[in-house]
Amino acid sequence: MRNTIQIRSTPVGDAVFNASRQVWLASLGAAVVTREWAQTGAGTTFRKFVKEGTVVESRAIRIVGDRLEGSFTKANTLWKRARHTVSARVRQAADTAVTLVQSNLPRSLPKVTLPGMLTTTRAKAPVAKRAGKAKRGAKTRTAKTVKRGARARKAATK
Repeated sequence: MRNTIQIRSTPVGDAVFNASRQVWLASLGAAVVTREWAQTGAGTTFRKFVKEGTVVESRAIRIVGDRLEGSFTKANTLWKRARHTVSARVRQAADTAVTLVQSNLPRSLPKVTLPGMLTTTRAKAPVAKRAGKAKRGAKTRTAKTVKRGARARKAATK
């Protein structure tokens, strides 16, 4: 017996083979067109993209920078205001405490020396003695004069 192989072509098999061949040829054609475009027109298109990206980037950096600068300015203003308020309140409390102590303690207290760590390092201004004033004027220092002195010190520190 003789072995013979017969190849029969079916219409479905031919269509599948032709379709796959067409896809292969289309991909080859796309590769060639892409290569030609990359060699000729891609450079100008790429440069246009870079130029537009640079414009958008600089605009975004400017907007973000402006907002950050505004935020820093606002934060600095709030910090200075808070620092000033706290300083004023502390000075006011200290002046009130000094006034209360001076008005409530007797004038003839024994002199006490404080340890070195508790004394202030500021040099005290020389006190001018009033000539010809009665002792009564020195003893009756009112809260009004203490407040005036506190205002003068506050104005001097500004």
